[in-house]
Amino acid sequence: MNSILVIDDEREVGTFFRHFLEEKGYDVKIGFNGKDFSELIRKHHFDLALIDVKLPDANGLDLLKQLKISIPSCKVVIMTGYSTVKTAVEAIKYGASDYVEKPFDDIEQLEQLIDGLLHSGATSMQNDMYKLAETLGFVVGKNKEMNDLLKLAYKIAKKNVNVLIEGETGTGKEVLAHFIHSASMRYDHPFIGVNCGAVSETLLESELFGYEKGAFTGAVKEKKGIFEIANRGTLFLDEIGEATLATQVKLLRVLETGEYMRVGGETVRKTNTRIIAATHVNLFKAVQEKTFREDLLYRLDVVKLTIPPLRERLEDLSLLIEYFLKKLNSSLSFSEDSIDCMKQYHWPGNVRELFNVVKRAVTLAEGEATIITPLYLPEKLKLSLSVKSVMAEKVKKNEMDFDIYLQKWVSNVLSMWRSSEKVDLEHVLSLVKEMEVEMSRSFIMKTLKETVGNRKEAADRLNITVRKLRYLLKEKGIDSKV
Repeated sequence: MNSILVIDDEREVGTFFRHFLEEKGYDVKIGFNGKDFSELIRKHHFDLALIDVKLPDANGLDLLKQLKISIPSCKVVIMTGYSTVKTAVEAIKYGASDYVEKPFDDIEQLEQLIDGLLHSGATSMQNDMYKLAETLGFVVGKNKEMNDLLKLAYKIAKKNVNVLIEGETGTGKEVLAHFIHSASMRYDHPFIGVNCGAVSETLLESELFGYEKGAFTGAVKEKKGIFEIANRGTLFLDEIGEATLATQVKLLRVLETGEYMRVGGETVRKTNTRIIAATHVNLFKAVQEKTFREDLLYRLDVVKLTIPPLRERLEDLSLLIEYFLKKLNSSLSFSEDSIDCMKQYHWPGNVRELFNVVKRAVTLAEGEATIITPLYLPEKLKLSLSVKSVMAEKVKKNEMDFDIYLQKWVSNVLSMWRSSEKVDLEHVLSLVKEMEVEMSRSFIMKTLKETVGNRKEAADRLNITVRKLRYLLKEKGIDSKV
């Protein structure tokens, strides 16, 4: 017989669960506070715990952490009100299996959740999750951050909450949004995406809300908007940070009330559309700069997912290349030298840029080679390798000559500046970032040598705090023994 622990300060909640769960044949223990919780887990073993996030003498997240130490195998469901959904999402990051919102409107769904956690193997659920990701072309790989992201996305997919996806350009925000939609209860309804930065304010408004016949010149007949078409489905608002303030006001109204009007219309319409928004800019900073509404950000940022850039998951580079080769129906493979070269590159365009590089290499090599060597890679990758190999060699010998590096860097940038050929601005910006890293590294190394490793004195000379110096030593990859 499975044993279930319920911790909630509302006695009627405990009474409900006792009757509901004992009738299904479960052994149920009820507690009302943190003290009861500690006593019960000391005396009993539990297979599942349902814990309220707010208790008079304890925090539900603290009890979750304690339970994961005392009974690691026990699955946990956090109970929450809507206002504490963000806390419940944090609980999932700490190991909770799921969360439910109070009051419990859908008892059948609650029953399925409990039975599923107790009787369905975790392995089976994980297999379904990874299989869905693979089907949609969402390559997760071995990177821990990506795997944690997928698990969190899979768990919140079935919740009727808005999601904000952050990530640099080309990291795969739309693919993640599609994954969330496909794993949700809305999977058999429309998934529609719109890029807020790719269309004008007037066009975006008519695209989102539709328009009536005669609303403007050229409106010869009425047109449904995306909110109408995506009703009961998912709307993916890409680059939400590019939406004008006027459009943001109208979006806020839909998110708050579910109501909107067509352009030129007078009838209030209703929609039940889940919003997944994405951005490559910092919306909190945009709020401070008065270019994004704080109340809209509050509505969008119920759950925030951040996709790591490609340069932070290079252990998956070979797997991504293999996936792209398969997608291109190519029998070619990349040499180890090519892979090493690609691992040295900054990848400002992330996974999208990687696909373009693979596609270009396949096009050039097809018919004249079976293995793609560095010869078939863009110059920007080979340049990155040559600069970094010089840097690595000098660091290894502990004789970094910043003057030589600076001259080489300036020469490379000037050659691109003077060239009449097409320039890859993203690559230029990546070189600037490399220079920033190298300049920090060189000044810090020079100062640490002069102070014989005395970090306090070095920090004083650099006019930064010791804490900032420690951060830079870690962030810039400088040998702490220098």
